Amino acid sequence: MRVLHTADWHLGQHFLTGQERTTEQQAFLDWLLLTVQAQQIEVLVVAGDIFDTQTPSYTAQELYYTFLVKMQATGCRDIVVVGGNHDSPTMLNASRQLLRQLRIHVVGGVPTDPTEQILNLNGADGRPGLVVCAVPFLRDRDIRLAVAGETPDDRQLRIRQSIAGHYAALADHESVRRQREQDVPVLATGHLYAAGGEAREGAERDVHIGGLGLIGAEHFPAAFDYVALGHLHRPQVVGGRAHIRYSGSPVPLSFTEADDKQQVLLLEFNGAGAPTITSLPVPVTRRLQRFHGTLEEVEADILAFDNSAFQFVAWADVLVRSDETPAEVQRRVQAVLQLQKAQVLAPRGVRHQRATEAADLAESTMPLALLHELTVDEVFSRRVASLPPERAAALSATFGELRQLLAEADPLAWGGTDG
Repeated sequence: MRVLHTADWHLGQHFLTGQERTTEQQAFLDWLLLTVQAQQIEVLVVAGDIFDTQTPSYTAQELYYTFLVKMQATGCRDIVVVGGNHDSPTMLNASRQLLRQLRIHVVGGVPTDPTEQILNLNGADGRPGLVVCAVPFLRDRDIRLAVAGETPDDRQLRIRQSIAGHYAALADHESVRRQREQDVPVLATGHLYAAGGEAREGAERDVHIGGLGLIGAEHFPAAFDYVALGHLHRPQVVGGRAHIRYSGSPVPLSFTEADDKQQVLLLEFNGAGAPTITSLPVPVTRRLQRFHGTLEEVEADILAFDNSAFQFVAWADVLVRSDETPAEVQRRVQAVLQLQKAQVLAPRGVRHQRATEAADLAESTMPLALLHELTVDEVFSRRVASLPPERAAALSATFGELRQLLAEADPLAWGGTDG
């Protein structure tokens, strides 16, 4: 059985001041279609965050549904799609019954009947070839209820136990055990922040605020031959266990991800047991480039930049350390950008930092950030940073619960603001 693991497409993302990513995402999906066919993929697994918001645009939905239709001509027998924290379970599940007729299995949220998360997929010979425990992003309402008077540590422990218990119940289900005894491999999905995973600053927020690393590699049952994870955008192995992986986002979603290696993962199962895993690099069509330094360094770097290897114009993050006036910095940087206008666009404008200020900040533990560059949760964490640790942790946990309740009650207001 040949399986492809991908996640975190974030279709419909608007970058910084509103630039759309449609052309880049379309290029990825076109590449993915060709790759599925060339690699003779039998099962495609998408581990959450198909869309960037819970109310995706018509353009984003068209990308998704057009891709699924085109997949029918690739020879891939089954597609498994699970919802992430950015996705609306209702929106994804709306087409579930129709898509099932095309062997597209959608689990947008935790179903009332837990067995609907257990998918028995046949191989080319019509015999059982793979069991998928299709676990979407687990929202608070799926795994726990609030308990009055509990401490932050108690709350974190109970969440961890609930998530681990959810996976343990699926692994111990009679149908899963029976198939594995017959040498059928078992794959589980997840969309969460696993302990030991490395998040990018400003790109991925812990989905349970105040409880980083809620579940570790040891909490995934041994019955799972592979765990396909989404949420963290950098490709990585969890807890040193090669069969528990984040595939990463196939399109860089922020400047902090500019140097990551975009990929999808090819899994080759030969009966039960860990698969052979191969990373397939995804072509990057737009470079996200940082130009940080003194005014002279930034000018030289922009002039020397070569974008010829990329399909689309580069987007630049420009931060200049200079004691020149902001107007003079803007004038000089815009002049060199104009010379590179066919290659570089600075969508957030040019940020200016006085050299003397930069020197002072280098000695500080608090990095410089403009308010619009911080998430709501980062602003809150900075506000409570001076409080005693126990008090700060309690306030952060309570604030996190309120944020999540608001996000679930009003997706339009909160659905697209977090990582």
